[in-house]
Amino acid sequence: MDELVLLAEDNSVGSNLKKRELFIRQFANHFLSLEGVGVLLVDSDFNIVEISEMICSMFGCSRIDIIDKPIENWFESISLHPEPFDRSLLEGGTFRNRVLNWKVDKASYKLMMDGEVLRGNGEVVGAFVLFRDVSHLMVMDEQMRNSDRLKTIGEIAAGTAHEIRNPLTAIKGFMQLLNKKLMERSMSKEQEFISIMLLELERVNDLVSEFLLLSKPKGIDKVSIGIGRVLQEILPMIQSESLLHNVSLQYYPEPMLYPVLADRGMLKQIFLNLAKNAIEAMTEGGTLIIRECYDPNKANGIVVEICDTGTGISADDLKQVFNPFFTTKPQGTGLGLSVCMKIIHDLNGSIEVSSSKSGTKFTVWLPYAEKVERELYEGGGARSSDDV
Repeated sequence: MDELVLLAEDNSVGSNLKKRELFIRQFANHFLSLEGVGVLLVDSDFNIVEISEMICSMFGCSRIDIIDKPIENWFESISLHPEPFDRSLLEGGTFRNRVLNWKVDKASYKLMMDGEVLRGNGEVVGAFVLFRDVSHLMVMDEQMRNSDRLKTIGEIAAGTAHEIRNPLTAIKGFMQLLNKKLMERSMSKEQEFISIMLLELERVNDLVSEFLLLSKPKGIDKVSIGIGRVLQEILPMIQSESLLHNVSLQYYPEPMLYPVLADRGMLKQIFLNLAKNAIEAMTEGGTLIIRECYDPNKANGIVVEICDTGTGISADDLKQVFNPFFTTKPQGTGLGLSVCMKIIHDLNGSIEVSSSKSGTKFTVWLPYAEKVERELYEGGGARSSDDV
């Protein structure tokens, strides 16, 4: 029979104390095994008495190797410089919300630490440091800042883009008329100048178009649609672009995906933009992989992965790829991925990116159509992507 059950049946004072001690011990064991929170206990000699699994896993150390050893030895073994805290903690140097940034391999963590002394009979017998992993909060904070930045740019775009486009159209029209007159007079040198000006005007026009898309899209026609149908419609264009850059295309459809609620044209723009970026990232040929699948981490949506086999994106650049005007292309505007993220957010979806030396992967997540969610909840099933 369970030890707690046996103790619960005995109402004596001694058994109540034992039961309390057992509860505390079980809570302590459970607390030491939590994933998002870790605790480090040291004695009065600043030797490690206990350490959580979370801390060992994050810092890549073995509990057996560091228990009963001076904590300075542990700091040195994992090259943790400067030391996040020292023996002054035992002298009452408590702290709250101290930040520790830690990088291991390609993962980055942001930890908040609280340190406090432990006293017994009025004397300091040790101390504890509580570690809290707040990395996900930092990611959410960055996403909110990006959304606010996009909103601000969108508001500016909505008020100015149309006014820019009107004179732009007039200038382009007169340039084309001038080009025709120069052609009639066989002024080839001047025609070259006009051609350059027309190309630059086209670039400005493309930039204005992307600005317009950063404002809240107008007239989005959300319908229940299969992702497979959308991708198959744009596949010939992606294939053509791939051939021009000596890139092979691998497409992995998932025929039984549930439909999503989205705008067909907007989805085409997202996937064409991501595919084009992936192709251009492979300067000496490579493979573009487009894959449809269910999200293993979420039960209410589908995923489209677009992967390339290029040289990857550096860690510093990876943090900025969705920022407006950030680009590594000589002729890029830095708005393409910002536009994609804006559209996906408007469709209640999300987009993530991961990268290594062997390539980059963009993951687009979109929720099921509301009708599908209701049918799944009621057990009625849903149509496959091919039926939409």
